[in-house]
Amino acid sequence: MPPKAVAEKKPATTGGKAPAAKAPTTEKKKAASAPGDKVKKKKARKETYSSYIYKVLKQVHPDTGISNKAMSIMNSFVNDIFERIAAEASKLAAYNKRSTISSREIQTAVRLILPGELAKHAVSEGTKAVTKYTSSKREEIIKLSCFLNSETHLSS
Repeated sequence: MPPKAVAEKKPATTGGKAPAAKAPTTEKKKAASAPGDKVKKKKARKETYSSYIYKVLKQVHPDTGISNKAMSIMNSFVNDIFERIAAEASKLAAYNKRSTISSREIQTAVRLILPGELAKHAVSEGTKAVTKYTSSKREEIIKLSCFLNSETHLSS
């Protein structure tokens, strides 16, 4: 059955502001003092990629907004791609009798799932991110070891 025709509607823009984050109420459970009192439940937080999607949108198109429906679609898209890559990487690790998914499995999964040029760009960006992370960790370890060495020299 074809989808129902809907009147054209322009997406709402945020006017240069970030979309309002739906902050869940942090109501704490109250102890029931009387038998008739109800216990209030804490509202579960819904984690999304909305803030990250918005930041990337502003880097690429600073004067463009995004509607809530479009943001929801983008969030679903990111979740779907994440699940596909994770599932493929898991299969690859199992084929190689490994219990840990490494960056190599992720990279291979990306190459298998994404088409052509998109895969090349994704692998390039992923490699860049991993390199940045490992170099920052290395610097952190060097600073920590220098600090520990200076303390051992001071105490002796």
